[in-house]
Formats: sequence, C-alpha cells, structure tokens
Amino acid sequence: MNKCSISTIFSCWLLLFLYQQAICTTAQVPAEEEGKFEYIPGSERGPERWGFLREEWAKCRTGRMQSPIDIVNSRVRIVPNRGQLKFNYKPANAIVRNSGHDIAIEWTGDAGSAQFNGVNYSLVQCHWHSPAEHLINGRRDDLELHMVHVNSSKIVALVVSQLYRIGRPDPFLSQFTAEITSLINQEGHRQKGVVDPRSARTNSAIKYYNYLGSLTTPPCNETVIWIVNQTISTVAREQVELLREAVFDYAEMNARPVQPLNGREILLYH
Repeated sequence: MNKCSISTIFSCWLLLFLYQQAICTTAQVPAEEEGKFEYIPGSERGPERWGFLREEWAKCRTGRMQSPIDIVNSRVRIVPNRGQLKFNYKPANAIVRNSGHDIAIEWTGDAGSAQFNGVNYSLVQCHWHSPAEHLINGRRDDLELHMVHVNSSKIVALVVSQLYRIGRPDPFLSQFTAEITSLINQEGHRQKGVVDPRSARTNSAIKYYNYLGSLTTPPCNETVIWIVNQTISTVAREQVELLREAVFDYAEMNARPVQPLNGREILLYH
C-alpha cells in the first residue's frame, strides 16, 4: 500500500468520525435541558408540547381535568358558604427561589395549613404567574398568586388562587423585592427569614370558586382542588415587571393557556 492510499484511508476515517460526532451532537438533548419546559407558544418546549417531552408528563395532553380554566358565570352553581374553607396559617422561615420559570416563596418551617371540607392541607410554598392563568368571564388579569398545599402523602392537593389587577402595590410581594432583584436571570435561592403567609391575604376568602383540576405546570397531575378567590386584589405594574425580568426569557409570560372544562362543575361558595 503506497503513502497516497494510506492518506486517503485516514482522510475517509476522519470524515466519518466527524460526521458521527455531528449526528450525536445534534440528536442528544443537553443534560441541563432535560426536564425543562417553556411558555413560548409554538416552541419545541412550549405548552402545546409539554405532554410529549417526557412520558410522565403525558397528562398535559391526555388529561380531561386540566387547569387553568375560564370561569364563566353561566356555568357556575352557587352554593351556601358554611365554613367549608378554613385557614390556620402561621409565620415560619422561608426562602425566595428563582426556578427559571417562576419566583416562589418556599416555607422551610411549619407555615400552617388550610382546611377544606374537613381535610387539612399543609402550606408548603407560593408562586406567581403573569399574566393570570385563570380567567373570569373571559377576562385575564395581570397576575395570579398560587398558595400550594399538600396532603398527608406530600402530594399537591389544594391550591388557593388570588388574582390581581394593576393598581396599588401588593404589600406581600413588596417584602421580597430585594431578594427577587438579586436573583434576576439566575436559578437559585435567597434566605428570607420568617414570612407570615397571612400577609398574602388569601386567607380572607369569603366568596370563592371551587373546581377539580390539575397542576398548571408539568407533570400536570390531576390531583388538585382549586380555590379561586372571587375578590380581585391590586399589584403595581413595577412589581409585575420585576417578576417577569427575574425569570428566564422563555417564562416572562408564564401563564399556561386555558384548558377545556370537559363538563366539570364549578361551584361558587357565597
């Protein structure tokens, strides 16, 4: 075999190796992207695609009791409020976390519980969506707070929702301005110290909507009793803008599209 042939064989082998590497690089999902989801409509990881990204997220596309929904008065059944919802919140240590797709307050101590129809659910965290995820008679508000509770099996089973419109600043959110600002565009958390969940004022719900639904983020499990406060609060435009600036670009508008009601009943406790 002459030198020319050896050189040709080596060149072919090198080209084949580089071609295989290019295929692997294109086909593989980077480790840091595994489990990520986005809110940009039409993107590869947008809301329409959540149910295809991972097997355990299939409910996002196959579920029949998905959230959020549009709460339309003509579909609501009014029932008397006989104290079915009770709050037993208390101050506890907490952290402020930027997950990339939302800003959350996570209580590291015992922050109390909410009781619905005689069952207690422990408060573990709250987070914000802007714009709001739930609609009332087709109207989408500017911000929505979710107070997340788990059952005795540590499964998210009760979420209390508070809607906001642009107006006066929200005192609860104002507590975390410094921590949120320090977390702009970076995943991580900051210690906050003692946070009183009662200052979110969601425990003052007297008139509220109730329906059975799901998590509004993957895996979209249909395990959630939803309580949506009928009273709308206010939030400053600057506060909403800070929440959007802090998260990653794909989550600046981190509201999941409205899902079909599929015959579910919506109650208004009055």
